[in-house]
Amino acid sequence: MIPAVIERCAGIDVGKKFLAVCVMTGPAQGSAIAEVRKFGTVRGELERLREWLKSESCTHVVMESTGVYWKPVLNILEDDPEYQLEIVLANAQQVKAVTGHKTDPHDARWLAHLLRHGMIRPSFIPPRAQRELRDLTRRRKQMVRAAAEERNRVQKALEDANVKIGDVLSDVFGLSGQLMLEALVEGKLSAVDVAALARGNARKKIDELKAALEGHQVRDSHRFLITRAMRHMAFLADEIEALDQEIAKHIDNPDLSKPNQLLQTIPGIRTQAAAAMLAEGGPDMKQYPSGSHFSSWSGIAPGNNESAGKRKRAPTLRGNPHMKVALVESAWSASRTQGSEFLERYQRLQTRIGHKRALIAVAHLLALRIYEVLQTGEPYEKGRSARTESSARRLVRHHTRRLKHLHRWLADIDSKEAQ
Repeated sequence: MIPAVIERCAGIDVGKKFLAVCVMTGPAQGSAIAEVRKFGTVRGELERLREWLKSESCTHVVMESTGVYWKPVLNILEDDPEYQLEIVLANAQQVKAVTGHKTDPHDARWLAHLLRHGMIRPSFIPPRAQRELRDLTRRRKQMVRAAAEERNRVQKALEDANVKIGDVLSDVFGLSGQLMLEALVEGKLSAVDVAALARGNARKKIDELKAALEGHQVRDSHRFLITRAMRHMAFLADEIEALDQEIAKHIDNPDLSKPNQLLQTIPGIRTQAAAAMLAEGGPDMKQYPSGSHFSSWSGIAPGNNESAGKRKRAPTLRGNPHMKVALVESAWSASRTQGSEFLERYQRLQTRIGHKRALIAVAHLLALRIYEVLQTGEPYEKGRSARTESSARRLVRHHTRRLKHLHRWLADIDSKEAQ
């Protein structure tokens, strides 16, 4: 029998319209008494839930991270500064109930039972300020993705209209491309006149642009679609700029300002990437026991797949998808920074394991450096990080094995010369 570690706790099965709550009380060395109640999800019902937990003197409460439905419950439970309630957020995969006994009251009872016996590994719940920053950075990512989709729609319409300027211009939505798109939408200029609108280095390609525009079949339907897409892109650009300003306001506070500056000392990390990393991982690394734990939480640590004494290839862990995207995007830039350890890591691995896997390895190294910078509070400096004990032992084993191979090779040469 696993001994209990919490005497007064509660488990909440979260739903969209109602909650099933089980309060479990009793001495740690004895049996517990369970009481299950049902509550709605409106504010008045959630406040009634909080008062019931307070009257039962509950010290801990657990709920699954089910979509976004657990967030209103969290907001109300942490809204009372006088009631010190420890809230545990559980991974749904780790607290599944026994198959064939799936009901809401049973789920709440099972959660309370697991919490009472200390069998739940809590997930990290960031402070409210960090959660607000997360909403902003994730919203910005959605707007950038929507703008990319609109650009693809414009490119699709141009291809359908036999306009091949995308094969000539490196960026169809640069200055030259914008002028040409506006002229095509108006439909008043010839192909030669449209090509003459090129600016800068694009003027060197006027002959190619003429060939790409001659005989185009831009119809009214194409003009309508391109016009609407361009308007939407302008709207999204304004939204992204407004989000950038709001993110800057949230970053400009004592808790985030210094970590933001520290992150930008690392090659490949700039303003938007630093904001996204702070929003997802937080400025405080105390919740991560080590850099390896942080990289695993970020989703760029290699998995383990060992059987019968043989280690096989294992994909990276799922982790936090938003943090993973920010790390991989920054790894692209860091792997091209001259003189950096990230470029050295990429070049050493790329020929052996390929571009994509080498990029993930660079992102893994980047996560370790982020942990070190935020943990120590000192700017990034190449070569400053101390080698870990496990990596030092691995390096010793590698060179010892190489020396043995070299010794056998030299022995074979000596024997051949003696013959």
